[in-house]
Amino acid sequence: MKQFFTTLYFVAATIIGGTALAVETQQPIAEKLVSAPVSELKWRELPSTGGIKVADLRGGITDKGAYDAFVIFPAGKDNPYHYHSQNLPTVVLKGTFYAVIDGKRIEYPAGSFYNLPARMPHYSGCTKDADCLLFQYQADHFDLVPVKTKK
Repeated sequence: MKQFFTTLYFVAATIIGGTALAVETQQPIAEKLVSAPVSELKWRELPSTGGIKVADLRGGITDKGAYDAFVIFPAGKDNPYHYHSQNLPTVVLKGTFYAVIDGKRIEYPAGSFYNLPARMPHYSGCTKDADCLLFQYQADHFDLVPVKTKK
């Protein structure tokens, strides 16, 4: 749990740092406070995903429009070969998430960040050691577009 809050602090500091930069460059700042204490998160299981759960922070991961969300992948959960129609920035807060891109497996333990480019075919999932807790955000809704594997 300590690692979760440490990583959450890092994410918040990054966002706050970006806000300070916005002030310096005269960029508009978000119009309202977003506050999500862990005790107030509302988790729901995504249908037909084998137990993946989400807690939406801003917007909704399955709605049109921008979203920020925490995502829990069960330990050992693997995704089929797929891509996403837009970039998928992700912070791993707990567990070890992985991606297989062009046959190369990359593991992302807690504290890791990756930004998967749009339309990059890959496998992904959570190792069997522990559930994975992720923080993800996108400019529009999440999608998972299946890709046929070469035979």
